[in-house]
Amino acid sequence: MTNFQKLSETEMEVMQIIWASSHPMTSSELLDIFARDKGKEWKGQTMATFLARLVEKGVLISTKQQGRTNIYEPCMSLEEYRSQEAKSLLKTLYEGSVKNFLATLYDGKELTKDEIAELRCWFAEKAGVKNE
Repeated sequence: MTNFQKLSETEMEVMQIIWASSHPMTSSELLDIFARDKGKEWKGQTMATFLARLVEKGVLISTKQQGRTNIYEPCMSLEEYRSQEAKSLLKTLYEGSVKNFLATLYDGKELTKDEIAELRCWFAEKAGVKNE
């Protein structure tokens, strides 16, 4: 996690499509999906830039197919990315403390009683304590 780099909003959009796909993807496929589903008519170079950044950040790998067409596939799952981002957030903003993070949410009245009860059960389960 020492080299973890958070994804930008647009990079995350690209990765959401790749993670949801059941197969490796080309930049052309991604351009078509963005045009069709999101109304974004990007140029090939724009997509290539985002894909290069994602490879650089270590969430994608690129392999050559035929000619100059690159095939992209994730080298980490969405769950792995979320875990790394959460750990980075905790380390950066809350000195690695889950308690400090939860205190911030609770002090701001962001947690409901049901959520607190759910967290208690979760913590008890993680600690190996039977919930009575």
